Amino acid sequence: MKALGMSFVYAVRGIFYCLHRERNMRIHFICMAYMYYFLLGFDFFELSRTQFAIIFLANAIVVAGELVNTAIERSVDLHCQEKHPLAKAAKDTAAGAVLVAAIGAVAVGIALLWQPPAFRALYQYFTAHPGSLALFAVSLVCSMAYIFIGPLKLFGIKDKS
Repeated sequence: MKALGMSFVYAVRGIFYCLHRERNMRIHFICMAYMYYFLLGFDFFELSRTQFAIIFLANAIVVAGELVNTAIERSVDLHCQEKHPLAKAAKDTAAGAVLVAAIGAVAVGIALLWQPPAFRALYQYFTAHPGSLALFAVSLVCSMAYIFIGPLKLFGIKDKS
């Protein structure tokens, strides 16, 4: 049982490693956080359980792809210190897989979430609650700092990898 428990600990460490060091993973994470906030925090969007599951699955595929991409990049870096065309091909194709998954997830999101009445309701909510709009704006600024500066530099943490 202890080994099973530790396997979960190692997996969570891998997720946090990727979040701390990969800007694209932070972009995916922030986009998903906002999307789930609007889907779960408001009742403006109409989604069936199946549609919600499709969105969740699309998000999981993107995150899993980003984790595999990071693993491939680190493995190639460990094995090949100098530039090599095969190392570049491995990294580029892994990144391409994530791009395909992300485009697919965006297409799923557009197909399921393009609900103009829901967007009108959100607009009306924020115009009626300017404090909420201000908090949302502050959260966007914080999110951009998290994405583009990263938590390691933002909080002055030394990278040990």
